Amino acid sequence: MVSAPGHGPSAEAADGVLLGGGRTTAGVVRIGDTVHRPVRPWTPAVHAVLRYLEEAGLAGAPRVLGFDDQGREVLTFLEGETVGELLPWPAWVHADATLLEVGTWLRRLHDLTAHFRPPADATWSSGRPWRPGLVIGHHDVAPYNAVWRDGELVGFVDWDTAGPSSRELDLAYAALLWVPLLAPGGGWPHASIPVGDRSRRLHLLLDAYGFDGDRKDFGAVVAARARINAAVIHRLAAGGEPRYVALRRQAEQLERSACEVEARPAASWRRPETG
Repeated sequence: MVSAPGHGPSAEAADGVLLGGGRTTAGVVRIGDTVHRPVRPWTPAVHAVLRYLEEAGLAGAPRVLGFDDQGREVLTFLEGETVGELLPWPAWVHADATLLEVGTWLRRLHDLTAHFRPPADATWSSGRPWRPGLVIGHHDVAPYNAVWRDGELVGFVDWDTAGPSSRELDLAYAALLWVPLLAPGGGWPHASIPVGDRSRRLHLLLDAYGFDGDRKDFGAVVAARARINAAVIHRLAAGGEPRYVALRRQAEQLERSACEVEARPAASWRRPETG
């Protein structure tokens, strides 16, 4: 549940092309039409999810191909444009049409994984156990993990953080990063979007998802999600991992975002009348 780009090309590696970002996903290499990634303790559980989604026909998720002779997992490469190291982020990141596609895609993921039953010994990045009633969230559905082609969303990469979730908790991170409901700060290179327009964009996202819960209650989930991500970054940075030390500005921005979300007027959470 920590933010880092993970798909744009950045440099040549000995056996392929290093994929960009590298702040929390170091060692990811593209070789032809495949992506080779270091194996983590949760890789088997993520593979079970991706194979389930392949069988269910979800477009926009990598397919599992196995392992290479170095023991790395091998996935299909999703072809398209990514933000990678681009500054500023491309215009499609902030387009209304993109919000609609993100909301629709995320609803499809959640509806499908509501029927998923993980292996009994599944280990997840978040450490959260699965129980009936949860879905499998991507947990990092954000612009830096999105793939865009021919004016449409292809899907999302970097599934390492996927795992058991409520629908609202996964949707909350999409709201933070796509609306965005982030406080001003330098953690992410978002364009400046007026506060009033953010409210409009929030409801576009929720409508595309088909969210039928109380939208003010959803605001509390967004604030909680921001604090969860901030706490993860602080914890890993305190362990001395340089990649997470570099993300401390994001943690501070997330903490400010939680406070700003809680301070939003009640009217901003009410779905506008559509006539």
